Amino acid sequence: MQQLSIIRSGGVAAVSFCTPPFPRRLKSPLLSPPSPPSLPRFPPRLQHTFEIRSRFMTTSAGTMNDGSVKTAAGEIAFFPILEKGVFRFDCSVNARDAAFPSLSFVDPKARETPIAGHGRLPEFLPSFEQLRDQQIVMIQLPSGTSLYGTGEVSGPLERTGKRIFTWNTDAWGYSAETTSLYQSHPWVLAVLPDGKALGVLADTTRRCEIDLREISTIKFSSASAYPVITFGPFNSPAEVLISLSRAIGTVFMPPKWSLGYHQCRWSYETDERVRQIATNFRERGIPCDVIWMDIDYMHGFRCFTFDKERFPDPKTLVEELHAMGIHAIWMLDPGIKHEEGYHVFDSGTNSNVWILKEDGEPFVGEVWPGTCVFPDFTQKEARLWWANLVKDFVSNGVDGIWNDMNEPAVFKTVTKTMPENNIHNADAEFGGRQKHTHYHNVFGMLMARSTYEGMKMANEKRRPFVLTRSGFIGSQRYAATWTGDNLSTWEHLHMSIPMVLQLGLSGQPLSGPDIGGFAGNATPKLFGRWMGVGAMFPFCRGHSESRTNDHEPWSFGEECEEVCRLALLRRYRLIPHIYTLFYEAHKKGIPVLSPTFFADSKDKRLRNIENSFLLGPLLVCASTIPEYGSHELSHVLPKGIWMRFDFGDSHPDLPIFYLRGGSIIPVAPAFQHLGEALPTDELSLFIALDINGKAEGVLFEDDCDGYGYTEGAYLLTFYGAELKSSTVTLRINGTEGSWRRPNRSLHVHILLGGGAMIDGWGTDGEEVHITMPSESEVSQLQSASESQYRDTLDKAKLIPDANGLSGKKGIELSKTPVKIKSRDWLLEAVPWIGGRVISMIHLPSATQWLHSRVEIGGYEEYSGVEYRSSGCSEEYEVIGRNLEHSGEEETLSLEGDIGGGLVLERKIFIPEDDPEVVRIDSCIIARTVGAGSGGFSRLVCLRVHPTFTLLHPTEVSVIFNSIDGSAHEIGPESGEKILEGDLRPNGEWMLLDRCGGVGLVNRFDASQVSKCLVHWGTGTVNLELWSDERPVSKEFPLAIRHEYQVVPASKL
Repeated sequence: MQQLSIIRSGGVAAVSFCTPPFPRRLKSPLLSPPSPPSLPRFPPRLQHTFEIRSRFMTTSAGTMNDGSVKTAAGEIAFFPILEKGVFRFDCSVNARDAAFPSLSFVDPKARETPIAGHGRLPEFLPSFEQLRDQQIVMIQLPSGTSLYGTGEVSGPLERTGKRIFTWNTDAWGYSAETTSLYQSHPWVLAVLPDGKALGVLADTTRRCEIDLREISTIKFSSASAYPVITFGPFNSPAEVLISLSRAIGTVFMPPKWSLGYHQCRWSYETDERVRQIATNFRERGIPCDVIWMDIDYMHGFRCFTFDKERFPDPKTLVEELHAMGIHAIWMLDPGIKHEEGYHVFDSGTNSNVWILKEDGEPFVGEVWPGTCVFPDFTQKEARLWWANLVKDFVSNGVDGIWNDMNEPAVFKTVTKTMPENNIHNADAEFGGRQKHTHYHNVFGMLMARSTYEGMKMANEKRRPFVLTRSGFIGSQRYAATWTGDNLSTWEHLHMSIPMVLQLGLSGQPLSGPDIGGFAGNATPKLFGRWMGVGAMFPFCRGHSESRTNDHEPWSFGEECEEVCRLALLRRYRLIPHIYTLFYEAHKKGIPVLSPTFFADSKDKRLRNIENSFLLGPLLVCASTIPEYGSHELSHVLPKGIWMRFDFGDSHPDLPIFYLRGGSIIPVAPAFQHLGEALPTDELSLFIALDINGKAEGVLFEDDCDGYGYTEGAYLLTFYGAELKSSTVTLRINGTEGSWRRPNRSLHVHILLGGGAMIDGWGTDGEEVHITMPSESEVSQLQSASESQYRDTLDKAKLIPDANGLSGKKGIELSKTPVKIKSRDWLLEAVPWIGGRVISMIHLPSATQWLHSRVEIGGYEEYSGVEYRSSGCSEEYEVIGRNLEHSGEEETLSLEGDIGGGLVLERKIFIPEDDPEVVRIDSCIIARTVGAGSGGFSRLVCLRVHPTFTLLHPTEVSVIFNSIDGSAHEIGPESGEKILEGDLRPNGEWMLLDRCGGVGLVNRFDASQVSKCLVHWGTGTVNLELWSDERPVSKEFPLAIRHEYQVVPASKL
């Protein structure tokens, strides 16, 4: 039996049961929406109706003030899918049948197929609203709900107050406020006040706004029509993710070698340099399993080629690397050089695999090789064509493939990608022929899929390893990912933890950052600290940009090198545990790395913690603050028993380990590469007993590669320990798989607290009995262990705190406000906090127009659409100062580094020939944007944010004529108004104080301003000017030029 529910605006739900699945139609001609089939009629004997109170808000159709049409949601349709507790919601039955096929579900039919009724109704119901061509979906949750997920996002772990847009973007040098990164996951994980959790997926491939700015509210906005899938509420966040994985699939099972350390750089430009890097790792005793080849190995950046001078014999190179226990991964980009005679271009042209322009000709855009065409991975023929190229490419000794630039990135365009009206001749089951807007976000995932399938075709007995920069929810089925072109800053070190966690909470457990930062030069302390944390991430790779200093572990001095060595040896000892976690992630969908609150989702103390995380029952507590080591911070631990331990390797720049009571984790000897490991090596088990004296753990073992495990060729061991009568007995509680247990010794470590432990030895597979010490002996062991721990930390060679930064240019400042004065104006600016103007006094009227403290308020400027994004708090430098003299202007020029190679320049001046006016010219400039981004920065928006004080709050208003010629007056009762399009002021608006008899006029170039915002506060008002939101380059900065003038009300 199958179930469908319809919620009507009156709050009545009719639930009908039917045997056949619902009919649907595939999209065919471009932009011709399918004709929705009528709701099937069900035999009366199969119908059943009952009432529920709807939790959604109904709307009635009507025309809004801005001319848009707001329509009623009509009948909201929902039915259960997949399993108990999972529901699909649609705006209506017609919307359900108009929705495009799912590209996130591993089995798209599962989204369309109701399951047999189980009597459970959804606990939370979304509201639907149609606004122009946008479908807006909102779910209101209980107060105290915490929000996570949204995939690859920068900024904090808990997402309340944030808004992002799913639009895969080459975001070189992104910041905490960047709203679109390289991947799209229209997914939110909500942890309710009672610790239960709910997952919500907006199953659309198109650009989607995920708005979490309202407390305990999830809001999606995207082009109509798309379904929303809810998972739960279930008892824990982990249960939600397990349920999600049944929809979108689990992570591919990685080959074990790929869990070692990876060393990369743009670029190791010759095979000889690659050999030098490999030799250094081995001679210095620093573990490493992989070296990466960036685009410079290619002949003129042509994919599937090798430069005959720099990499004349890649197969021999790889054989030499393999002999050293090192694998080789090579980059492949989607941009194929438009060049007749180049075999890839010729074969693709003959196979008609290119993305097209609207006129039917192949789209040509510029990337690394020059002019390029792009495969249309939405076509089965194109995917097979690419997979065959990959198959042949692997024969050169390729161990893994790196798909980069696959948002897809395109140079010399402000959008950083191809035109949205390009055409994809997609497979019918994907949605058929559609514009690029529909398939943009899945381009990278489909490329990764094609690469994965090509590697599998090359060798069915080996597991592919693919890394992709761009992805979509579900791409974990084919590829690992990394967090893109980050910066060598402490902020990005800290941000890497919530970014990796967020990806895990969105179904992608195999990720990590570029350790040390991709762009810029890391300091020794920053690199060492980052390696300490990064060695615990699921994907562990160091990578750096061209024209930066060397970023190998030995490049920062012997102290940093030692910290990196210790960090990586830790990782390699934990590989049995990490590999087991990946098996569980692959089988069940459980994250490998999870937030600390997964230990107790009811404990609200844990929900915002960003400097610790869990690897299963192992809690890793780090410091991302340069002034303090991990041992100097007061880490918040979950409730219960948590035992600190180490491998005799504690260091101020390394994280602290705690093992949860009731847990056992497997540990291996320290290796230089994973190829050294043998099944017969001694196995160590670290045990932390719970309050009842019990513990359990699991170990997964197989051939480390291949697919034998799918046919039973593995060994899954469930270990148990129990304390009885002062003796701990370790035994095997159960096993799975056909593998015979290796003949190996067992080293058992029982943690006692305070870093103390006792040891026991035995043979794996046999019971091991260990006598526990008395309470007084435990106390002595703890005291001795604590003393040894402190002694180890005190004797550790600290990494020098050299910052490695170049000296500042410009005028050195004391922290005294800089004054700008003329006949009519007296201004004060504080360069050391955002270049903020904190005082703006109009002398003739004795009026202070700005409402400000030194640290906040006044005149600020941001570099993003989010409130208080980069630009308002950085330290600015005075780069020009010209006091009025000999007819010159009174001028102050400031410059602030806003990250990612960008600076925000501001020139404040009072013209000598027009002293009644204060002019401000501001611009965001690409100063050192990396070549890896094609010369374009992350998405930025110049947002001018002055806070004006209201001397007579009930007697003020904002007046202006809009571009369409209409007159407007906005008073404090309006709250906040956004003025866009022809409703923008036509280059001028005024803050009018009728009681004071004055008005502050703000004039601007309307061509530079895409949006104006009026926000009334308590005794204040903001009159904001917003530029377009787009990337900038040296040739295309963002600028807003405007001025202020006070005029008497009598002249109005």
